Amino acid sequence: MVYTSLHSPQDRDYQYQLNLAHLYGDLLNTYGDNGNILMMKYVGEKLGAEVTVDIVSIGDHFDNNHYDIVFFGGGQDYEQSIVAKDLPTKKETIDQFIQDHKVILAICGGFQLLGQYYIQANGVKINGIGVMGHYTLNQDNNRFIGDIKIHNDTFNETYYGFENHQGRTFLSDDEKPLGRVIYGNGNNEKDDSEGVHYKNVYGSYFHGPILSRNANLAYRLVTTALKNKYGQDLILPSYDDILSLETPEEYVDVKSKATVED
Repeated sequence: MVYTSLHSPQDRDYQYQLNLAHLYGDLLNTYGDNGNILMMKYVGEKLGAEVTVDIVSIGDHFDNNHYDIVFFGGGQDYEQSIVAKDLPTKKETIDQFIQDHKVILAICGGFQLLGQYYIQANGVKINGIGVMGHYTLNQDNNRFIGDIKIHNDTFNETYYGFENHQGRTFLSDDEKPLGRVIYGNGNNEKDDSEGVHYKNVYGSYFHGPILSRNANLAYRLVTTALKNKYGQDLILPSYDDILSLETPEEYVDVKSKATVED
């Protein structure tokens, strides 16, 4: 049964509404990655959006028309193998969500499970949902662990993080990396790629969580979701303005100023 885990405070006037699905949030929640949910909620509220977060887990229906953003985190091999058995029941609606250019942030195991398959540390092959083209191989007695820095050439943005993964992921021809590795290992230590960017799906091995260290990416995800829902001509405060906001009243002032100037 889908249940709401987080909701914006009710004592404010919101201009927008965002519904966020936390896929298997009761199973895949390692390394503090649930903090990505809190960061998207924080940025959404700064932008004047009421944010509702639902955990969609085993046996639950994923309503692709209801949700605006999906977060799909990672876990240990045991939990991921459980999720892999249920995930095919949601394949059609998740695929449609992606094709509709809606926003997904997938970390580590979630990133792997959106692809074709991954090989566990013990050599067992686990099928992914297959809605994206990448695949993941294992390593013998090794993990990629440490600080990492990447640069996204499309957005001209730099992202910082911490990687901790045994898998080696290889992207398909229709996928771009989230960024080019400046230092660290990345997806596989061979092609200087880290993560994936496909339509509005953003995948990464950054733990910690990624959005707490890269607010520019959080802003990109939330504003993309808002414009998908309310129109591409929606006028929103800039990233710099969001960082300086302290109260809802200041938000209104900035919003009004932006509307007049544009």
